[in-house]
Amino acid sequence: MARFLIVDDDDAFRDTLAETLQGLGHEAHNVASGAEALDAMARTRFDAVFLDHRMPGMDGLQTLEAMHARLARVPPVIVLTAFASAGNTIEAMRLGAFDHITKPISREAVREVLGRVLQQQQQGVAAATAVAEDDDGDLVGLSQAMREVQKRIGLASASQAPVLVLGETGTGKEMVARALHRYSSRADKPFVAVNCAAIPKELLESELFGHVRGAFTGATGERAGCFRAADGGVLLLDEIGDMALSVQAKILRVLQEGEVTPLGSHKPVKVDVRIVAATHRDLAAAVGEGRFREDLMYRLDVLSIRLPPLRERLADVIPLAEHFLRRAALPDAPKALSAEAAQLLLSRPWPGNVRELRNVMERCQALVRHRVIGSADLGLAMGEARPAQSAPSVGMLPAEWLEGDLPGAVERLERLLIEHALAQTQGNRTEAARRLGIHRQLLYRKLAQYGIEQ
Repeated sequence: MARFLIVDDDDAFRDTLAETLQGLGHEAHNVASGAEALDAMARTRFDAVFLDHRMPGMDGLQTLEAMHARLARVPPVIVLTAFASAGNTIEAMRLGAFDHITKPISREAVREVLGRVLQQQQQGVAAATAVAEDDDGDLVGLSQAMREVQKRIGLASASQAPVLVLGETGTGKEMVARALHRYSSRADKPFVAVNCAAIPKELLESELFGHVRGAFTGATGERAGCFRAADGGVLLLDEIGDMALSVQAKILRVLQEGEVTPLGSHKPVKVDVRIVAATHRDLAAAVGEGRFREDLMYRLDVLSIRLPPLRERLADVIPLAEHFLRRAALPDAPKALSAEAAQLLLSRPWPGNVRELRNVMERCQALVRHRVIGSADLGLAMGEARPAQSAPSVGMLPAEWLEGDLPGAVERLERLLIEHALAQTQGNRTEAARRLGIHRQLLYRKLAQYGIEQ
């Protein structure tokens, strides 16, 4: 039997979670504020803490930070929130949270997280600790896949090791690199990004390592280069899979020695740079074909973050579209998506991923004069929609489904997607939730809301 502390200002939620823990054979203690939690933890040893994010006075993240500042031992802390975002997910993980879970939390989810907590304690694995600030950027997404990416960023930000960001073109690899910089101890130092595929090989070495005057024809002055420009901060090597082998060898030396040698010089210069490399290519295949150095791949792939394509996280399409509309809108001219437009967005395969969706929304914001964006305004051909065998047949919706207000249309569409996912997985709710890109507990809530029975 383990002892758990529940910190939440919602009496009903505390009691429900306590009953769940007790039903699983554990001991549960309840407090209503961060200050009470700190007092209780100073007196009693707990095996884990369930900590609400939004509380009056000292909120959950402030409480978590205070725990690490004041207490000699901090048990695993599971942060709970009904308002998950990229910023608070990353920050919670950076501050040392064991996990960041959205409310409501089901009995099965409680059992699963407790299993991981107790397993960690048996293995003696320590949680990472750090500090961050809240700024979501374009890391919008509440799907399970994106939540895992956000958690991974939070954990990786506490390290100084190289990070390899993998994903198709347009998935947001540079946004991940910027988040790693923003939430790290290097946040007040430079962030420099260089696209290795966009610069000719002859110029890339000078761009990265710099040169001295007279190093080559046209070198009339000295150039510091990106590594020295990023000294103390983070350097993003975007599309590193397209880098020439000769340059790869020099990148490997920088990683090993922590120094660069400008072209035309024999004097190495020490640099303190954290490298984030990004690519849409399969580096292992490139190594096999002799196009990428195996030793460099292993040095870069210390920590890896894989970004899923947009077609694999349908739950994020509409929130992303609305985010891009808001960002591009004039203060007095916000625009909204109609039910038909939302349906068409969800039916698309999005080969250009988030970048393509952003371009569509920015075009609509600039060119559409009316406030509600219809499907025709998107400029997307229905013939380009997602193949029927790889997604729910939302393109075949009857006309009456598109009548009425947007919330009603969205509910009908949600029900169709859920029923299709359950049918495709033979009723396996865990797999259905994964395909839909949502938490299992959110799927359970939707099943109850729509009265869907197995």
